[in-house]
Amino acid sequence: MIDERFQAWLTHPRRPPLVMGILNVTPDSFSDDGRHASAESAIAQARQMIADGADWIDIGGESTRPGSFPVPPDEQIRRVEPVLRGLADFAVPLSIDTTSAQVASAALDCGATVVNDISAGRFDPDMLPLVARRGAGIILMHMQNDPATMQLNPTYADVVAEVTTDLRHRRDAAIAAGIPPERILLDPGIGFGKTVDHNLALLRELRVLIDLGQPVVVGTSRKGFIGAITGETPAEQRGYGTAATVAWSIAQGASIVRVHDVPPMVAVARMTTALCGAR
Repeated sequence: MIDERFQAWLTHPRRPPLVMGILNVTPDSFSDDGRHASAESAIAQARQMIADGADWIDIGGESTRPGSFPVPPDEQIRRVEPVLRGLADFAVPLSIDTTSAQVASAALDCGATVVNDISAGRFDPDMLPLVARRGAGIILMHMQNDPATMQLNPTYADVVAEVTTDLRHRRDAAIAAGIPPERILLDPGIGFGKTVDHNLALLRELRVLIDLGQPVVVGTSRKGFIGAITGETPAEQRGYGTAATVAWSIAQGASIVRVHDVPPMVAVARMTTALCGAR
C-alpha cells in the first residue's frame, strides 16, 4: 500500500520537487563500481543519503547500464530484501527498481511502496496487475529496446513526440490494469536508447511530457551524455554537468530528480525551487 504522506504529495496541486537517492545493490553498477553490493554497506549509504536530505530512496538489484543482461529474480530478491528490511523504519518512500513482478512483490512485502519499472510494464505482463492489486505506485520509463541493445543504434523520427506518445500509451495501459492515475509517474528514460542529441531534445522539451498531467521523474545523474559534452570521462566526476541538468529539469517542472550525489543535488533542488517559486 502506498504511503499516505507520499499519496498526499502525489495529489497536491503545488507539490514541491523531490530528490530521489539512487542505491544500486549490485556488483556491476556503472557509477559506483559495486561499492554498495553488500546489505550492510547499502543500508549505511541509504541512511546517509536520508540524513543528507534525500526525500526518497530507489533500490535496485540489477544493473541496467548499456550492454547489461538480466539478473534472475531470485538473485535480485536476495540482494534487495535485507536492504529494504533494514530501511523499513525510515519515513521516506522506498521504491524498487525492477522489471520483474516477482521482485516487485517481494519488495512490496518488505516495505517498498513504489515500483520503478524501466520497461513501463512491458517485460513482465504480471507487473501492472500486481501494482494495481497491491495499491502501489509505479514509475513508467521509456526505453528503446532493452539494456543489452538500447545504445547500439537508437533511432527516432521525432524523439520528443515518440517518447511522449509511448508514455501516454503506457500510462493508459496502467490505468486499464487498475492503477489509479494519481499513482502513476512518468520518466523519459534519459540515456536509455538515446543519443546525446536525443537526450538534449527531451530535456529541452520536457514540458511536453509534463503536459500529460503525471508527475515526471528525470534521471540524468552521471550519465554518459554529460561526459560527452563536458569531457568528464569518469562517471563520478560528472557532478557539475549533473547539477545543470537537475536545475534545468526542476525549472521545467520535473517532480522528482533521481541522483547519486545527494548533498549537492539537494542544494541545487532547493535553490532552483526557490528561484522558480513554488509551483
